[in-house]
Amino acid sequence: MSESLAAAPEDDLDRARAGDDAAFDRLVAPLRGELHAHCYRMLGSVYDADDALQDALVRAWRAIGRFEGRSALRSWLYTVATNASLDAITRRGRRALPMDLGPSSEGPGEDPPRTEIAWLGPYPDDPDATVAQRESVELAFVAALQHLPGNQRAALLLMEVLGFSAAEVAAMMATSVASVNSAVQRARATVAEKVPGPSQQRTLRGLPDAELAATVARYAAALEAGDADALVGLLTADVTWSMPPNAAWFRGTAAVTAFLRAAPFTVAWRHVPARANGQLAVGCYTWDDEDGVWHGQVLDVLALASDGRIAEVTAFIGPEHLALAGLPATLPADAPLTRS
Repeated sequence: MSESLAAAPEDDLDRARAGDDAAFDRLVAPLRGELHAHCYRMLGSVYDADDALQDALVRAWRAIGRFEGRSALRSWLYTVATNASLDAITRRGRRALPMDLGPSSEGPGEDPPRTEIAWLGPYPDDPDATVAQRESVELAFVAALQHLPGNQRAALLLMEVLGFSAAEVAAMMATSVASVNSAVQRARATVAEKVPGPSQQRTLRGLPDAELAATVARYAAALEAGDADALVGLLTADVTWSMPPNAAWFRGTAAVTAFLRAAPFTVAWRHVPARANGQLAVGCYTWDDEDGVWHGQVLDVLALASDGRIAEVTAFIGPEHLALAGLPATLPADAPLTRS
């Protein structure tokens, strides 16, 4: 066995301080996933999270020689990642969903993509995540976080999601315990206003797995058949449907079905069940005559009400979103219709 592989974990800090990048990688590896999720919660974009985490790890590598005490490595890395994320917020601002920009649309119409807006994006699902970890990346929660100033966002996440004490967070953010507690209190109030209902994790745990699978299958089958009546039977009366990077969004079954009849129901689709942000999702594919395959186009992330009906559809337009959900870029020509 090589020396680097045989190195005891307690030796890696000293090795990293001496300039051993392999030792540094071993120190960071167990925390990389949770640090990335923290950056996503702060920034609302998996791509921004990639950049912020890379920035944080470069900063940590350069500063590892000044780090004191291996027992606090996790909190130190979270401090660096939080600061990198706060710097990114300062440069770019908050990310949005269509509902953040204005009232729902009265009816279907031309709605070109708004590429000048920083849109909130989906996050890959982690099958090994705990319920609390899944709750912390749900779309509604991450969207609510985007309404908080950076310091409130960071304080709330560090305390409420990651479990650091007020004293630890104060040290991490170079402020007072009183300031941290005040920031968290204000942040809680804003998030509670933006997300008044139960989490999706609580809702999904209250419904049988077979019912959840059937809902997804019926949803996909209704879209593929262009069956508005079947789809309406799956939706809450006040359902919302949004499609970033398009700014238009729709509320209520009448507005949603009018939009679907005007656009999506005129296109041939195939669908694949998926997960994203700890929620049910569906990958949507359209037919390409030239290539002779179904191309991934949209990732629909679903939010269910307690009765099992669909209360929100966030249709993220762009093939890159399907890749994030672990779905293939294309389906073969003989991909079957979904059966409900």
